[in-house]
Amino acid sequence: MRYLVSSDLHYGLPQFDWIIEQASDFDAVVLGGDHLDVLGHVDVNAQITMVSAVLARLAGITTLVINSGNHDLTHRRDHGEKAAIWLDDLDPLVVTDGASTVVGNDLVTACAWWEGPATRAELNEQLVDTATRRSAHDRWIWAYHSPPDASPTSWSGTRHFGDDVLNELIEQHSPDIVLCGHVHESPFRPDGSWHDRIGDTLVINGGRQRGPIPAHVILDTGSGDASWWSFEGAGTVRI
Repeated sequence: MRYLVSSDLHYGLPQFDWIIEQASDFDAVVLGGDHLDVLGHVDVNAQITMVSAVLARLAGITTLVINSGNHDLTHRRDHGEKAAIWLDDLDPLVVTDGASTVVGNDLVTACAWWEGPATRAELNEQLVDTATRRSAHDRWIWAYHSPPDASPTSWSGTRHFGDDVLNELIEQHSPDIVLCGHVHESPFRPDGSWHDRIGDTLVINGGRQRGPIPAHVILDTGSGDASWWSFEGAGTVRI
């Protein structure tokens, strides 16, 4: 299977357009959160309308897996925690928070950005339940917006901005691959990186760049390689 992986597009419409142009060459596209830009100059509801249409178009081309990031949390659920409620209204072909899909014989799981104990408990329940299906598949791949803490994939150049809960979840479940984002600078800073390995788990954070082409990773389970590309550099690691 071939996956096109990116994250943190932040309402970068030219970058979404580029992904649409590439999508037919891949068995799946994974977009790892922060689809919106809540600090931008475009009204958030207008962003949601446009991005939802773009995602529906992508889902009509290939399997599309997306998860929420911190910029995507626009409303509060009944338990009081913010969530990306707009994802509930996406085209049903889009695989998003709380759901899993099978790509070839890979099990791919979209993990919500959790703000507090209620959302975290939902995530824990999701992963425990999905783990029961793991043995029937070649790989278990997570889309999880924040990288793990104390990892080069969470290094900003001055400190780590990772999620230590993810470290615990990796230790508990040992997924084969975790596809992250959130810390834009990690691949471009000394002591940072676009990849890490925690136990048997490969962690990937392709970072964010401006311009018409997003920083991205091509995950090819046939060749056994993950290849990263950006304007500032490129690289390949074994899966």
